[in-house]
Amino acid sequence: MNFEFATAQRIIFGPGKLKEVAPLAKSRALVVIGKSAGAIQRAEPLLSSLNEYATFSVAGEPTLDVVRAGVQRCREEKCEMVISFGGGSVIDAGKAIAMLLANGGDPLDYAEVIGRGLPVTKPSALFIAIPTTAGTGAEVTRNAVLGSPEHHVKVSLRSQFMLPAVAVVDPDVMVATPESRLDALTQLIEPFVSCRANPLTDVLCREGMQRAVRGTPEDLAMAALFSGLALANAGLGAVHGFAGPLGGMYDAPHGALCAALLPAVFEMNERVSPNRERFAEVRRLVGDLTLGLKVKRLRELGVRQAEFPVIIEKAKAASSMKANPVVLTDAQLREILDRAW
Repeated sequence: MNFEFATAQRIIFGPGKLKEVAPLAKSRALVVIGKSAGAIQRAEPLLSSLNEYATFSVAGEPTLDVVRAGVQRCREEKCEMVISFGGGSVIDAGKAIAMLLANGGDPLDYAEVIGRGLPVTKPSALFIAIPTTAGTGAEVTRNAVLGSPEHHVKVSLRSQFMLPAVAVVDPDVMVATPESRLDALTQLIEPFVSCRANPLTDVLCREGMQRAVRGTPEDLAMAALFSGLALANAGLGAVHGFAGPLGGMYDAPHGALCAALLPAVFEMNERVSPNRERFAEVRRLVGDLTLGLKVKRLRELGVRQAEFPVIIEKAKAASSMKANPVVLTDAQLREILDRAW
């Protein structure tokens, strides 16, 4: 019964709460936003409320080079704080920029798996996270997922110092898609059955799963927030153990990969785990693991069977795999991929 729980210094939740950001921005801010016309338009109310800021746009999932460019722009514009307004990719980019702004060095100095894995030693520059996608929970997690195209993999920069100073969760600015809804559900199920589950994350996961099933905009915003709180403190599992490497190898959305993998991973863990009561409770709370939504199979997302051995080796090295309720054999991992393909 030993555990710790860490999250953002402050969480502000509720419709209309975007207006509370400007009073918190007491210095020049780098505002990280998406690159699409829709993302820029959604950011206009925030930008018009700020006194001093520069913008930095992120197209798609961030890479090591994107973060390097963000840090350079932050310094050129003499920004002292970072605000991310966007989905998980935008928030992760801002999280990494704020950390590097305070700690210096290169992303590879701190990256897991392919980098030096050095510890972050200083608190990040002031960072405010405002999610616009109801699914990732990145506004309250302690890591930033970055792509490395040359290594064909996604890796994390991870530290308690990377937790946002403030997370502003305003359902009025959030968009939910079937993929984001299933991403949030996966991030509630995996910590609940994780080998690192604890009583505090259990409460969040139970409530979050019920809200993900109900699916109203406010419920989904809350489910996503709870999923971030849970995964940051209890870990994930084999779904994300696979999804990380697959996202680095193929141009497939993270939420779609999670949705494709969840039923097969859940059923395998349920079959081999000694603690089957957890899985039975998930089935009672959730019912259909795909919530009746249309889910693409791995083959439809471009995943190739010939690369299954490489995928398995990369998944075994993923940090998310360490929290899976049981250690899965290569044969069991292959069976999961076959069933999801």
